[in-house]
Amino acid sequence: QVQLVESGGGSVQTGESLRLSCAVSGRIFSIAGVVWYRQSPGQQREFVAAMTSGGASRYLDSVKDRFTIHLDNAKNTVYLQMNSLKPEDTAVYYCNAGFRRYSGGLGASWGQGTQVTVSS
Repeated sequence: QVQLVESGGGSVQTGESLRLSCAVSGRIFSIAGVVWYRQSPGQQREFVAAMTSGGASRYLDSVKDRFTIHLDNAKNTVYLQMNSLKPEDTAVYYCNAGFRRYSGGLGASWGQGTQVTVSS
């Protein structure tokens, strides 16, 4: 069974940085693509950043130039580097990854979520 294990969340002050990690646990051939989402209390889950296995990325407008998504194919781990954090970035962050199995099939999994709290 393939699982995504998230880490790196925490509580920081405005302007500080955090790096979230999302590691694939289980045997896969490769990661096909990954998306980071976040959800604040009472809000819908929103898209934050995405990257394909080819390296193409896109971001939520409000995090462009502050967040960077990085996929380490050798470690089957995806990172979200978050700089210049703002209180409005406070949320639970989730990763979602699509992957290729050795059998040739495809699959997808969600991480368990990690809390990011930014105080002013």
